[in-house]
Amino acid sequence: MDPDRRGDPRGHRTGHRPRHPRATRRGSMDIGLIGLGKMGGNMRERLRRAGHTVVGFDRNPDVSDVASLEELVEKLPSPKVVWVMVPAGDPTRQTVSALGDLLGEGDVVVDGGNSRWTDDQRHAGMLKEKSVGFVDCGVSGGVWGLENGYALMYGGDADDVAKVQPAFDALKPEGEFGAVHAGAVGSGHFSKMVHNGIEYAIMQAYAEGWELLEKADLVENVTEVFRSWREGTVIRSWLLDLLVAALDEDPGLSAIRGYADDSGEGRWTVEAGIEHAVPTPAITAALYARFVSRQDDSPAMKAIAAMRNQFGGHAVHTSAPPGGDAPSA
Repeated sequence: MDPDRRGDPRGHRTGHRPRHPRATRRGSMDIGLIGLGKMGGNMRERLRRAGHTVVGFDRNPDVSDVASLEELVEKLPSPKVVWVMVPAGDPTRQTVSALGDLLGEGDVVVDGGNSRWTDDQRHAGMLKEKSVGFVDCGVSGGVWGLENGYALMYGGDADDVAKVQPAFDALKPEGEFGAVHAGAVGSGHFSKMVHNGIEYAIMQAYAEGWELLEKADLVENVTEVFRSWREGTVIRSWLLDLLVAALDEDPGLSAIRGYADDSGEGRWTVEAGIEHAVPTPAITAALYARFVSRQDDSPAMKAIAAMRNQFGGHAVHTSAPPGGDAPSA
């Protein structure tokens, strides 16, 4: 094991300060950011560390920089760039629609949530009528993105992407990789959707392997077996690191209920596979396993829930206390 990683199951190199993006990399910019939750709040901080001016708005006044969308837009110089980080579906649709009434020619809206790519195309068409640009951006990195950077997959016209590029450069991980202009509007979220479908399948494989090792009554220390796989094996990955971290915190995962939610992107990946006649048996099986988890307290699903909590801070379902409902912890 790399000595710099020893003692940190999440793969951070101890003894090294995290590298933050440099403000001089592409110059500073002003950007509005709507939605300052677990990811949005950390993105605001990473952008500010890079020297950018961020005006943030959130329904929670304790974390918001301004009191309204109107005030946010007023504080930005033109061309204005506003990044939306709110839940997919109606919250995003309503926010984009409101921005369409507030922004003007040459401005750009970025949807960095987990919207379906078909929504992107509708939003781009609606904003185009008002001469406002639109960029969709799939964002991966969870609660670790502040320090490690966010993997970014974005779609849109080159001119619109160029206006957002300094923010992309600040948010992405250091190094050559971690960000891509995937193509036209919708391609960013489509790429992130497939990314999440693959994630489902990888997590399911780790989880099933963990359950089998536990049930076989032959391996004396399953956690150490998984830890040994973190170096030198073809199945090493950050997800494996996170599973080991979860097992270190809760051997046997006894505090976690075997119930795993799905974000919707796994379903959309399967639907896209059907639409394009591309077989996705591993991703489909992983999605269906999450459905099964809502009926039975599956040991494998305990591992899935633990990994989701490790990388994204997603709520886990714990056992119900006597006489009460089970909380999400």
